[in-house]
Amino acid sequence: MRCEVLAVGTELLLGQIVDTNSAWIGEQLALAGIDSYFQTKVGDNHARMVEALRIALGRSDAVIVCGGLGPTQDDITREAIAAVMGVRLELDDEVAARIQAMFESRGRRMPMNNLRQAEVPVGATAIAHPQPGTAPGLICPLGDQVIYAVPGVPHEMKALVEQAVIPDLTRRAGISSTIVSRTLRTWGESESGLAERLAPLVARLDAPGQPTLAYLASGIEGIKIRLTSKGSDELAARASVLEVERQIRVELGSLIFGVDDETMEHAVLDLLRAQGLTLGVAESLTGGMMGSRLCDVPGASDVFRGSIVAYASDIKFDLLAVPPGPVVSAEAAAAMAAGARRVLGADVGVAVTGVAGPAPQDGHRPGVVFVGLDLGAGAVGAGVGGPESFEVHLPGERQQVRQFAVITALSALRSRLLEGGSAH
Repeated sequence: MRCEVLAVGTELLLGQIVDTNSAWIGEQLALAGIDSYFQTKVGDNHARMVEALRIALGRSDAVIVCGGLGPTQDDITREAIAAVMGVRLELDDEVAARIQAMFESRGRRMPMNNLRQAEVPVGATAIAHPQPGTAPGLICPLGDQVIYAVPGVPHEMKALVEQAVIPDLTRRAGISSTIVSRTLRTWGESESGLAERLAPLVARLDAPGQPTLAYLASGIEGIKIRLTSKGSDELAARASVLEVERQIRVELGSLIFGVDDETMEHAVLDLLRAQGLTLGVAESLTGGMMGSRLCDVPGASDVFRGSIVAYASDIKFDLLAVPPGPVVSAEAAAAMAAGARRVLGADVGVAVTGVAGPAPQDGHRPGVVFVGLDLGAGAVGAGVGGPESFEVHLPGERQQVRQFAVITALSALRSRLLEGGSAH
């Protein structure tokens, strides 16, 4: 079974939107054991879309079309697929009723052009989306081949691909084996450094039937190590992956901070919760990013007290009791951490101050960041000298520096909670 991806949208060709959907779909196809050799982009033009679909069907058994299922005049994926199938579009009353109900539930009038989203090529099947009101996907058989259509909105697309497209593809392909994948998240070591440390293990995994290992550099999320195993059943495949994970953990230890979707924020909040501690944050150059990421974790409120965005110098002096002087300094970072702990009534304080750029500040070039920690007396990693701080030099442009500052500070706090001693 060969399946390729056709991403629809003139905005993709103009570079106004980056096509991350095709990359994600390609990954899901690989994990499902479906070969995929081509990914194509095409603009919102009926003739070119029909041509692209016919080319794809000339070399593949299945095509996943992503985008062009909305209610406006340039959303013509349905029409293009119907033309390739040689059939007309017909209104699906069930889909139409669902769209109508969505508008009524919000107290809004439904524009008549929304009914375009309920039109389905004759012989095709609409894929109902679990979220009300979103465009349905399509399963469109053409003899032994099939075209799938999914929305371009990423979270809608992912739900339909996972719940409908991949299961239908594997059924058509007659795939009976199970593929299990697990991703280990690391921070604090380079990709080449991880590869060097794990080289003996990787050599052993070259044997037939062993799980495969791949490194995924993920920027501010660190380096991911993806383990994939294929087995006769899910239990056997999962057991194989977990055994390799155990061996990796022996070698890498605390460099691994999470699994699959677990972020550094998850790791820090779990550690604080386990120790019965609360957290207060003071941010300067990150402008609330750290607090936002912590709040993204469900249940954070039982640990996270809040974040003070002390962007202006006088806020640092007056609210956080930072001593007069340069605000981009180790002393200021330590004082900010102590101030966050005091003002927010938290057991632990963490702070960041630095230069995001593009101009230098307080004699420091862009990328210089100071992280402050105040673990008080109750934390496992608490020192005896009170608040502490350290300096790091972070790469990238302004936004990257700010993002790296957040995960660097959280990683430092995690290290102190785990081991004590120096935060860096």
